[in-house]
Amino acid sequence: MFLCFVFIFLLFYLSDAQQEKHSLHFKFTALSKADNFPEFSAGAVADDRQIKHYSNEERDWILTEDDWISAPEEPPDSRDWFLHQLNTLSNCTDSQCSELHVLQRMIGCELEKLPDGTVSLRAFDEYGFDGEDFMAFDSDTLQWIDKNPKAKETKMHWDLQTVRNELLHHYLKTCMNWISTFNYTQKNSPDVRVFARRAPDDHSKLVLICLTTGFYPRDIEMNIRLNRINIERQTSSGIRPNDDEAFQMRSSVEIDSKDKGSFDCLVIHSSLTEPVSVEWDGACFDCETEFLWFVIAGAAVLVLVLVLAVICYCIYKRKKSNDHTYVCDDGGERNII
Repeated sequence: MFLCFVFIFLLFYLSDAQQEKHSLHFKFTALSKADNFPEFSAGAVADDRQIKHYSNEERDWILTEDDWISAPEEPPDSRDWFLHQLNTLSNCTDSQCSELHVLQRMIGCELEKLPDGTVSLRAFDEYGFDGEDFMAFDSDTLQWIDKNPKAKETKMHWDLQTVRNELLHHYLKTCMNWISTFNYTQKNSPDVRVFARRAPDDHSKLVLICLTTGFYPRDIEMNIRLNRINIERQTSSGIRPNDDEAFQMRSSVEIDSKDKGSFDCLVIHSSLTEPVSVEWDGACFDCETEFLWFVIAGAAVLVLVLVLAVICYCIYKRKKSNDHTYVCDDGGERNII
């Protein structure tokens, strides 16, 4: 029974490690009454890395990463078209708007390859207005789906734009064809470190931390284990970006400082041929510092005691010396023998 459990456990994690995910997202944002921000911004992100951005100065798309020479074309709608839609929805003129409104769009495609060879493809074109879902394009029916009562009028108008809808359908199909042959092989292996520090509220406990950084692509599995079994109630930072476009993640759990079990951190990532396990060596990050402060405090007390002892001895010697002298009639002093 136990061997069966171990087999299922390993199969589950190895399957996650062999999953392959790719995505291409074009993101657009337009602001009315944009005093301190650009009224229009756009960028293309593939596998969590920006590969293109729109330059308002040059009124053109600029390739951000030089190695993305095969990056797909941007969607057919222009900057001016997007700003016009914002003004229409906001009831603003082209030159003046009394209130702040935000129109957002994300269009692209995603691919997921499962260990059994199954491939899942998804293409989408979605809009948001003032922080709420607004519209989504159905590429099969070439119709728009209103996701907000405010979008009904816009849906009716966009459904009649058959030429534009045909162009969107062709673009999304091209996106799925491109991502199906996508083979961006850059992968960075994670750097895994395991360490501990004293729990802030209870010094009889430790906080055991697993820090994984520098990995790419984004998806990763990591768990702190005791005797090769996952510990429950772990706290995770979630996956966060680094400055170099790689990623990091931190997990932690509170443990008893007297626990003698074997702790390790298990990490599974697509850049690794097999899962990596890093054991905790028992070191505590700030425990030695606390011990050092005890030593320093003890030494300071000892020095203070010695100084006080020397001062008391000097006072005693001086007092004893004064007790063995007397004043003569001629004004001089004589020692008592």
